[in-house]
Amino acid sequence: MRCQRRTAVAGNRPQFPHGAVLIWHGAPLGRTMRSRGHRDLAGKARGHCNVRVTHRLSAAVAALFAALIIVLGGLAAGAQERVIAKVNGKAITDTDMKLAEAEIGTDLGSLPEATKRRVLVEFLIENQLFADAAEGQKLGSGQNFDERMQYWRRRALRDAYFDRSVRDAVNDADAKKIYDSQVSGQKPEEEVRARHILVESKDKAREIFEKIAHGSDFAQLAKQHSRDPGSKDQGGELGFFKRGQMVPQFEDAAFRLKKGEVSEPFETQFGWHVVRVDDRRQRAAPPFEAVKDRVVASMIHQKAQQIAADLRGKAQIEYIDPEIKRSIESERPGARPKQ
Repeated sequence: MRCQRRTAVAGNRPQFPHGAVLIWHGAPLGRTMRSRGHRDLAGKARGHCNVRVTHRLSAAVAALFAALIIVLGGLAAGAQERVIAKVNGKAITDTDMKLAEAEIGTDLGSLPEATKRRVLVEFLIENQLFADAAEGQKLGSGQNFDERMQYWRRRALRDAYFDRSVRDAVNDADAKKIYDSQVSGQKPEEEVRARHILVESKDKAREIFEKIAHGSDFAQLAKQHSRDPGSKDQGGELGFFKRGQMVPQFEDAAFRLKKGEVSEPFETQFGWHVVRVDDRRQRAAPPFEAVKDRVVASMIHQKAQQIAADLRGKAQIEYIDPEIKRSIESERPGARPKQ
């Protein structure tokens, strides 16, 4: 039963004007998914480098592998890769290491670089051992296997096209232009840091207000009496917030107070409140370097949406499944349910 109406931007994350916020939503097309089965890898690695990681080949890795093959196909025919290890005569190369790091690197956390490389090598060795065992049982063929490989190849081609047509079209200079037009000119916004106590009745709120006026500790009273589970244990602490992040009655009361002042009891749809403002500040627009990655990510997302829409416009797409077809048609603009 919180009085807050939080925006999509959490904590002290840099704020953006309306137009900039909209382009942050969603994940970029072609973003690879983390594979499952490696959640405890880093923990094991810290105690022992000879790690056994049994898993199914993920679509993300297969796509990443195939995408790299596409890219590496353009290298000079005579180019030689550095061999890191061999398994039954089969080489594990630098490229394999990069692929493995792309798949499980985030699970290795802040391990020392030498330890991380050792874990990656052991991971690749076990990959090869399981692959060899599968080949020995002739598991590398058949309709199910071929269908999965076709799917992963399409994923790889999509990712390769995405990298060439989307990521390569976005650069820091363009990101800076968006920052300059949408963010840097933003006026500083006033924020307040407040505590509150939420109770069920006006009489209870008045009783608490009188105790505060006579010297009782606000935070202790909040812990004892507040009905807001999100702030009660923190002594009613809400942190900094700006206009638009709280319900109007709460916002109006908080922003009228000076630092250190306590409000008279007031009511919102959540109940009765007593608020104290602990601090006020002017929050300026964040510097470019602090938000560059988010700006670039949103540009990539927008570019991907544009390309996807263009490709769809040029393609002949036919929905065969009757249920899916009805669902798609019902969502088209102007569609009306049958009477």
